[in-house]
Amino acid sequence: MLYFSDFITSIRLALRARYLWLAGCSLLVLASAALLAAQFSGRQSATVALDVGLSVMRLLLPLVLVLMSQELLSREFDRRYFLNSLTYPRPRHSLLLGRFLAVSALTLGLLLVMALLLGVVVGLVGQGYEQGTPVALGLHYLVTIAFIGVDLLLLTALACLLAVVASTPSFVLIGTFGFMLVARSFAAIIELLSRDASVVGYAESYRVSLGVLGYLLPDLGALDVRMVTLYGTMDFLPTDWPWLLLSSLAYIVALLALAVWALQRKRFA
Repeated sequence: MLYFSDFITSIRLALRARYLWLAGCSLLVLASAALLAAQFSGRQSATVALDVGLSVMRLLLPLVLVLMSQELLSREFDRRYFLNSLTYPRPRHSLLLGRFLAVSALTLGLLLVMALLLGVVVGLVGQGYEQGTPVALGLHYLVTIAFIGVDLLLLTALACLLAVVASTPSFVLIGTFGFMLVARSFAAIIELLSRDASVVGYAESYRVSLGVLGYLLPDLGALDVRMVTLYGTMDFLPTDWPWLLLSSLAYIVALLALAVWALQRKRFA
């Protein structure tokens, strides 16, 4: 019951923090980017529009979840609202998990709306041109969106952890985006160095050093399975996709457990 109460309160706070305005701007940027990409593409306009649209979603949605995490958690401590929200006998973890569920619901809800809008835009773009390899907006598209959702859940858990331990709200933005850039790119860099050692000097030692990140960070780059929907075949799914999803979910649980532990031991001035 406490989780539901915190969840409803968090949704109301997000709406007061102009979440709808932020969501509307995100939808406008998505539609504009997809349409412009289709107009300027020489061929395969639907594929280009879908590709650019998915890239925009993977960039804008992390920004939305970070801003919501700042508003619902970081500012809770900055404005000393915790004097009311954490009054005894209310457990601290109910506040944290309620806010996490709210940010997740807002982010995933916007993801579904953006996915629907992008599907409509791509469908309209593809009406005037028949491609040799048409995009797949059915099950393949749903699989792609589901993998993006797992990516966003992991980033939401990280943002909540940083909101608890950080001394300033800006660190939530810097830390989450820094983590996202590294986790999404290190596997691709390792693969590049394995194929072409002439890219940098001492490529082997550089590759081994980056390989250590594979034991510490989730491979968010592997969660980008847009090729499945762009070319309409499941062959582009990673061979170890069940393990990839399971490890990502385990990472989410670990981050939330660490956030709860940090909040339980947090001393407020």
